[in-house]
Amino acid sequence: MATAPTPPETATQSLQARDNAHYLHPFTDHKDLHGSGARILTKAEGVYHWDSEGNKVLDGLAGLGCVNIGYGRKELPAAAAKAMEELSFCQSFFKSSNTPAIALAETLVGLTPDGLNHAFFSSSGSEANETAVRLALRYWDLEGEPQRQNIIARENAYHGSTMLTANLSGIPPMAFAGTLPFPNVHHIPAPYKYVHAPSMSDADFAKQAAGWLEEKILELGADTVALFIAEPFQGAGGAIIPPDGYWAEIQRICKHYDVLLAVDEVVCGFGRTGHWFGSNAFGIEGMDMMQMAKGITSAYVPLSATMVSDRLAKTLIDKGGEWWHGFTYSGHPVCCAVALENIRILREEGIIDRVREETGPYFAQHIQALADHPLIGNVRSRGLFGGMQLVKDKASGALFGEEEPVGEMVSEAALARGLALRDIGNTNALMPPLIITKDELDFVFDVAKQAFDDVATQLGRM
Repeated sequence: MATAPTPPETATQSLQARDNAHYLHPFTDHKDLHGSGARILTKAEGVYHWDSEGNKVLDGLAGLGCVNIGYGRKELPAAAAKAMEELSFCQSFFKSSNTPAIALAETLVGLTPDGLNHAFFSSSGSEANETAVRLALRYWDLEGEPQRQNIIARENAYHGSTMLTANLSGIPPMAFAGTLPFPNVHHIPAPYKYVHAPSMSDADFAKQAAGWLEEKILELGADTVALFIAEPFQGAGGAIIPPDGYWAEIQRICKHYDVLLAVDEVVCGFGRTGHWFGSNAFGIEGMDMMQMAKGITSAYVPLSATMVSDRLAKTLIDKGGEWWHGFTYSGHPVCCAVALENIRILREEGIIDRVREETGPYFAQHIQALADHPLIGNVRSRGLFGGMQLVKDKASGALFGEEEPVGEMVSEAALARGLALRDIGNTNALMPPLIITKDELDFVFDVAKQAFDDVATQLGRM
């Protein structure tokens, strides 16, 4: 009996085979990927992208919380082309500079909180955070306190995936995946009231959670601590939003013990909270450094910056001596030109104001409506960022174990219905492009509700 002919390979299957053959993906179980094949995206416009099978998906992740002005804007590639034609590259190592980098540094000084009057450019959030740590250590060395080597971060933070920033991140699989933990990096618990103290008032928990920083400083010895690094809210580590009062107490503690404060705005920056920066939303002032990336160019090209206080910059300038740190692409003129155009669009089109006054509150109403769902124990949001905590038992708040991939099940159910949302362990997160409309948000939450219902039915919870 003749065997049936093998069906011809589709275009998608061909791309998947080439992908498997040569492309190693970040944060991926490659065995699983090679079994299923990658989704191949082919185009994007506004808040949507399309894959090679023609499926249209609303990107509830804004890429990775980075495509703030949406996909397909013509102005940014035009700015890149113009800059590339005029000056395709300029190194900044040997007393050289360029006009777009100078203009962007000035622009960022005008946007950020008072006192951050200097910008150091790099290409990723990891590099911006690495820069903050290295600058803190350089500062204390120049100031005659080289014993200040300890860095404090938070559990379930995410600061990047270089060797140092992976250890800062407080996500054990990152720090321990083939590397020893850095001995001078220490962690305190995240300010997540639902897990740590659900019955405590917000005000009391804010003081307790900030107090964990003071306890760690005293445990290590205040004169050994160089820096505390933290996100205004925690993104990839679980969509953790601190209670009111937390940041005021953190700032008081850092000032009291003269511990430098570095605020990681990689996700929060450029409008995510309905303000230019998360620091504006949470009242964070007087920080020594602010790190930013992602939304600085709406991810059209890679760029990041570490904003530096007058205090640190003055020491670098007054004390002199070479600071052995930098990157080939620091202050790349093309990337800086794109950032300037992106910031112009955010300003002139009132995109951040609209998040604060219109779509952010509408998003919050929608996410709050999911709080009663049988799979959800807690919801939280700020601006156009939100998390939905999945629970095994709603009454007790017991979480699903790591071996129970319920968040992934919800994400897959949503994707099948045309919505990309993020699975962060026991939490599903949303962070759509800032240009999203109310009608599009209606679709987002209708699909999210259906996805939660699908999974709850599979688990016998509905």
